[in-house]
Amino acid sequence: MRIDIMTLFPDAVDAMMNASIIGRAQERGFVTIRTHQIREFTTNKQMQVDDYPYGGGRGAVMQADPLYRCWQHICDEAGGRVHTIYMSPCGRVLTQQVARELKAQHDHLILVCGHYEGIDERVYALADHVISLGDYVLTSGELASMVVIDAAVRKLPGVLGAADGPVDESFTSGLLEYPQYSRPEEWNGRRVPEILLSGHHANIAKWRHEQALERTRTRRPDLYEKYEEKSMAKIDK
Repeated sequence: MRIDIMTLFPDAVDAMMNASIIGRAQERGFVTIRTHQIREFTTNKQMQVDDYPYGGGRGAVMQADPLYRCWQHICDEAGGRVHTIYMSPCGRVLTQQVARELKAQHDHLILVCGHYEGIDERVYALADHVISLGDYVLTSGELASMVVIDAAVRKLPGVLGAADGPVDESFTSGLLEYPQYSRPEEWNGRRVPEILLSGHHANIAKWRHEQALERTRTRRPDLYEKYEEKSMAKIDK
């Protein structure tokens, strides 16, 4: 998989994307991530990428031309149009399902990181998807883009190592993940549940499922309701 990131802050993105699991995924050849400084595609000496919005208003808007030039450069290198994602609160909310779709359906992505008050509406046409992290606003699109990349790349075979790594994690089954414990057996007066020390795998699996159900019911009733609906639909069939 290849991912190109259009950004005003390539050093910040590179520092994060070259670390930990995503960094190792790149070293092992599972993914290639490249950043592109949008300022390098300006045509003015000041390398200006923003200007005041037409119609008035506060802040500045990223100009269409440098964004387009940067995007076209990446597509030219790739030999054709690349599936393009723009990060914006106006977009489809990122979920585990969206991350799976990006990983499964596309082997090359461009992520456009907006800044200031956003981008010129005329370059929205470049985007095949507009994705949001939720109902809030960030200062720039870099953080949001890195979240999308992390969520998609960790789904690539081999990235997490163990083949069963992502199976039981939150949202994969429609439930939140069950509680996890590690050594020591007792910490600050709190013990690991005895069932996890029993070695009885069937009972442990049953306990974990029950815990996942209860955690989802109390912490995310919206998810629990959807899970119950799907379960009832299967029974009806």
